[in-house]
Amino acid sequence: MDDLWKRDEVESPCIKICVIHPAERLCTGCLRSIDEITVWSKLSPEARRAIMEELPSRAPRLKKRRGGRAARNAQ
Repeated sequence: MDDLWKRDEVESPCIKICVIHPAERLCTGCLRSIDEITVWSKLSPEARRAIMEELPSRAPRLKKRRGGRAARNAQ
């Protein structure tokens, strides 16, 4: 059991803002997909690192504006 606590684990990127973006299907807090969140605890450290490296490139996908007030006023 002590070995469990001594493992060099890759920490979860979760920031406890768990909202799934409807179009992109990514968590708006950590940028992981539902599938990645589901299997996170079972992934190898290498697989976790690969996901962590990819997360920053996903952020722009959630920054796109869908129109807002300007789009409504233009009608």
